[in-house]
Amino acid sequence: MSFLYEECVLVVEFIEIIKYVLLGLLQGITEPIPVSSSGHLVIFQHFFNMEIPGLSFELFVNFASLIAVVIIYRHDLARMIKNGFEFLFSSEKTDEMKKDFYFILYLIIGTIPAAVIGMLFEDQIASIFKGVRVIGFTLIITGIALWLIRNLKGRKTEGELSFKDAIIVGCAQAVALIPGISRSGATVVASMAMGMNRETALKFSFFLYIPISLGGMILSVSDLVTDPTINQLMVPYLFAFVTSLVASYFSLKWFMNIMQKGKLGYFSIYCFIVGTLVIIFA
Repeated sequence: MSFLYEECVLVVEFIEIIKYVLLGLLQGITEPIPVSSSGHLVIFQHFFNMEIPGLSFELFVNFASLIAVVIIYRHDLARMIKNGFEFLFSSEKTDEMKKDFYFILYLIIGTIPAAVIGMLFEDQIASIFKGVRVIGFTLIITGIALWLIRNLKGRKTEGELSFKDAIIVGCAQAVALIPGISRSGATVVASMAMGMNRETALKFSFFLYIPISLGGMILSVSDLVTDPTINQLMVPYLFAFVTSLVASYFSLKWFMNIMQKGKLGYFSIYCFIVGTLVIIFA
């Protein structure tokens, strides 16, 4: 009897790990692309009758996606930080230093709207826009926005950004606090609408993700420490973390390729289809 009991326990633990691996894979694939990763997690949990207790899982997989973004843009990040400091403290300032310094400044400005609105109104936004059908409608809104800018070919590069660009794209990131509105979708759409070329729009979007994600992690550390389920679920969380990291890396690489080819319409059609199905069947 004890042997059968142990076998049953192992099977249950294995199923639990598979469940979290699938959730990590879903998060990793959908985080970089403009289809709302948080919305997809809610949809997945709804239709598969799953519930994830606490915030620890979301923190783990979001941190994994953040690491993937940093790995991909590591050389750009290192250069920008170096040039930014040299612009401040060096007596000989180059155009490259100035460009990177102002890019950092615009990132700080662009982070403020989502950071302030998130800290003040995140709970209210979540309570107003709750329910899986809401995510269906917001996915369709994301699809419409992507469809409208799918053929835009801006010319504005990193060195040509302005305070106005930073504020508008930052406000677009704040809109993505609404469940189902894709963060990368909102910021890419706003960036391209402001005339940025595809490479600059994508880079500005994901560099904005770094401080907002890191800030969310720092503010939620206390929730992670006090989560009563963290010890019990540490192994499944670690599997989900690794899965999300790998999936986010390859998903972002794929998205970068899609952006170069100007094929955002694919994501728009996907959002229309998934959003409609969620509204009908939820």
